[in-house]
Amino acid sequence: MAKCFSFTLSRDQCFRYSFRNAGLKSSTQDLGDGTIVHCWVPKTHKPQKPTLLLIHGFGANAMWQWNDFISPLASKFNVYVPDLLFFGESYTSRPERTEAFQAQCVMRAMEGHGVKRMSVVGLSYGGFVAYSMAAQFPEAVEKVVLGCTGVCLEEKDMENGMFIVKSVEEAADILLPQSPQKLKELMKFSFYKPAKIAVPSCFLADFIDVMCTVNRQERKELIEALYKDRKLSDLPKITQPTLIIWGENDQVFPPELAHRLKRHLGDNAQLVMLKNAGHAINLEKPKQLYSHLKAFLMDSCSPPQQDGNNRNTD
Repeated sequence: MAKCFSFTLSRDQCFRYSFRNAGLKSSTQDLGDGTIVHCWVPKTHKPQKPTLLLIHGFGANAMWQWNDFISPLASKFNVYVPDLLFFGESYTSRPERTEAFQAQCVMRAMEGHGVKRMSVVGLSYGGFVAYSMAAQFPEAVEKVVLGCTGVCLEEKDMENGMFIVKSVEEAADILLPQSPQKLKELMKFSFYKPAKIAVPSCFLADFIDVMCTVNRQERKELIEALYKDRKLSDLPKITQPTLIIWGENDQVFPPELAHRLKRHLGDNAQLVMLKNAGHAINLEKPKQLYSHLKAFLMDSCSPPQQDGNNRNTD
């Protein structure tokens, strides 16, 4: 019997309504080289407002990760929310899989929308892309927020036991779940306190069918590209004011990577650790995350912290 109702697709439609209600519209650009970039953009770009780019991590499309923030942020910024390549409606036939290529495609899309200056917020994998944008296009990126972004990891970290998983293959099996059991494992892995309410397996299977089966091989290649030959000595130091924000119980990218990134960037960055939070800080601590985003992005005159810019918040 054909499936007549999808909770995931229904939820997706609700998010579309939410984005449109916040003053955004769906836009798809053909970059002309086999690359298509979909982005939620302001219906009317207001020059008196600063511009903010929100970049999602692995998981569903951009709407699912930024829905809780879109309305309040759109009241203060010209907000742009792209789907990264192989997520949502964005795709490329080119072979590149690095975050540097993702960053170049996002930048080309923003230029296509006439945006020349922006602040960038990236969550998890999206933070890799945000960091690369800041490094490659320093004249375009004003401020950077990196949420639970293991950009300072090295390939040898996995061999040395930093991560719960023992291989990139194992990480991909969890991050790209293909069964309800694997999706439950990902939820347990991502949250400090996973929801105690049992989610029916049929709902989980529906989510996997809609969000996790398309472009799985390409997404796996994105994960592989993050780790392959990665060395801290090769990571450029970005010069923009940077907020590093992390869940102190993150199991995907352990907090040691947050402190490593702070040391790498020095006084140019401030580090905030969220208590009782895991990797999915946008879902687990949305109010705290929004508060820190607003303070960092809107207050250009905030003084440096006196404790080495390392704060813990509830």
